[in-house]
Amino acid sequence: MPTLIVFCHLRWDFVFQRPQHLMTRLAEHYNIVFVEEPVYSEGQAWLKQTVAAPNITVCQPHTPIHAPGFHDDQLPTLQNLLADLVPEGEQPVVWFYTPMALPLLQGLSPSKIVYDCMDELAMFKNSPKQLLQRESALLNMADVVFTGGPSLYQSKRDRHANAHCFSSSVDARHFRQAQDRDISHPDQAHIPGPRLGFYGVIDERFDVDLVSAMADAHPEWQIVLVGPVVKIDPATLPKQPNVHYMGQRTYDELPQFLAGWDICLLPFAMNDSTKFISPTKVLEYMAAELPSVSTPITDVVVPYGDVVAIADTAQQFIAACERQLAMSDGERQIMASRMRDVVAGTSWDRTAASMHDLITSAVPGNGAQRLGAGKTEVATPDLAAAKVSALPVAKSA
Repeated sequence: MPTLIVFCHLRWDFVFQRPQHLMTRLAEHYNIVFVEEPVYSEGQAWLKQTVAAPNITVCQPHTPIHAPGFHDDQLPTLQNLLADLVPEGEQPVVWFYTPMALPLLQGLSPSKIVYDCMDELAMFKNSPKQLLQRESALLNMADVVFTGGPSLYQSKRDRHANAHCFSSSVDARHFRQAQDRDISHPDQAHIPGPRLGFYGVIDERFDVDLVSAMADAHPEWQIVLVGPVVKIDPATLPKQPNVHYMGQRTYDELPQFLAGWDICLLPFAMNDSTKFISPTKVLEYMAAELPSVSTPITDVVVPYGDVVAIADTAQQFIAACERQLAMSDGERQIMASRMRDVVAGTSWDRTAASMHDLITSAVPGNGAQRLGAGKTEVATPDLAAAKVSALPVAKSA
């Protein structure tokens, strides 16, 4: 099988989401090498390689360099560590989740270049200053571009002739397990009802003030939050006794938490970091056939506004939760029927298969032709950042 090299800003063993869903399915067609951002480690640089799933090897660089992510200071060391990833003479497909890794194309001689834009990373807090320039270069070189939702597609479609929208999908069979309410996770057994729950990364996209207002308005509601706290000060999180933090859990545990909830929450802050998000969990909540309440995220409102309750303010959000809790059995049956229709329209299997077809049919464009057989002009990182129309590469160590 051909090799597919993936450069990702997310850890494989972090929250199981779009990259993991897609790669575990594309592994049917490729030997996948999943390259994570480097980890700081004293001493000589080395590469940790782990077989994470059939045909998937996770490569985690360890370097003695104090620089975050695929920083320019990391590039020469990373190029050396990754030099033997592909057998000599093979031209791999190279897939990017972060444009910051683009200089690592040097020497790989890719047959195809893929950009799966799952988030507008430049809108996140403390994003690298080179990110927008490097994304322009990646869009100029990519043979096919995927976006994680319609908002991102609207943002990218005029910048690439072969761009395609693939919204977050769902593993319906996995999350339908939650319809059996008897499998509720034992770690929440001590929490009385009603339970209103959220799972996912708790970061700058999470509206802590909204959740705090909910906890104050209804002390009898039990708010269950499942997921890691990242990039925000834990001291800013709600501290009310009816807010319960369960920490990061495995993908297999999520249906068990869902099974014990009465309402599912999408309490996203309305800020730059959420402008283009397409939450995977909205379809997972639907597969569990549980009522959901969301802030007005565009990629929730437009496709699912008829089945997910949408609320603009904290007061409206609380009122929407009250209405969802008070639904009659007949209203719940109508809601569940609509959810089944929505879930039936998508799956990660179908999404991965369509992506594979598009990769296979893509005609290598300027990107692959420029790289040729590794005869790319070598530039320093500073020069690379200035040349947005050409491949930014780093000087070899």
